[in-house]
Amino acid sequence: MKSPLVGALATAVLGTAALVGTAGTAGAATTPDATGHPAAAKAAAPRAVSFAGTVALSNCSGSIVRMPTSTDNDPALVMSNGHCLESGMPGAGEVVVDQPSSRSFTVLSASAGNLGAVRATKVVYATMTDTDVSLYELSSTYAQIKQRYGIKALDVATTHPVKGAAISVVSGYWKKTYNCNVDGFAYRLKEGNWTWKDSVRYTAPCKVIGGTSGSPVIDVASGKVAAVNNTINESGQRCTLNNPCEVDANGQVTVRRGIGYAQETYEIPKCFGTGNKLDLERPGCVLPKG
Repeated sequence: MKSPLVGALATAVLGTAALVGTAGTAGAATTPDATGHPAAAKAAAPRAVSFAGTVALSNCSGSIVRMPTSTDNDPALVMSNGHCLESGMPGAGEVVVDQPSSRSFTVLSASAGNLGAVRATKVVYATMTDTDVSLYELSSTYAQIKQRYGIKALDVATTHPVKGAAISVVSGYWKKTYNCNVDGFAYRLKEGNWTWKDSVRYTAPCKVIGGTSGSPVIDVASGKVAAVNNTINESGQRCTLNNPCEVDANGQVTVRRGIGYAQETYEIPKCFGTGNKLDLERPGCVLPKG
């Protein structure tokens, strides 16, 4: 996991340095795989994935998302990584809830053109514990964004990603899309002081780089957000910063050099109710409370 990029220095400094990531699969789940996760019955016909719904941050990527309970007149939400917070990366065990923010996000067209900006009113939720996610509430509603820019928010999937599914990691920062598949799932993914649960592992083609952090991982079959992109093992080191390692239920450590990962998002909708309001006490909500 790379530290977030610093504005105009990004292009000059980054080169091919890697950052944090996310993923999902095509077709209905039928038979569990060896890890107990659903496995894809067969490949689904691919659908075009565009940049519509994605945003660029000053240092990362993100997306305008809506929950199953969201309405057009609710304040819109932007999702990115916890490590992309403007206040710095949260420590292990730290949770940020309901903090004021005036951060701006560049809205992209389907073809990655800059349409204009939307602005946050607060950080609704952010953490790097168990997952790596930040959610901002905007001053604009979904209806206002659609009227102003012609852009619809991306739906967050409510089912677990499937092994073998075709996915696209869509970076608003770089205006670049990475296409690959869900290779499997890491029981625990450890990087430096942080540990994430049930992380999505990409197949090799998704060589994500710095600035792709926070990109939505789109399940190609459904068009929904299955995960949020967040890291890649850069040099084959073991469990260090920028070199995450997998730890299985028995404590066995596996290092996969050059492989990227994302954090699942299907359980996040369970923590949101009417009016896009976060409620960490809602039944089924498992986001860390801090």
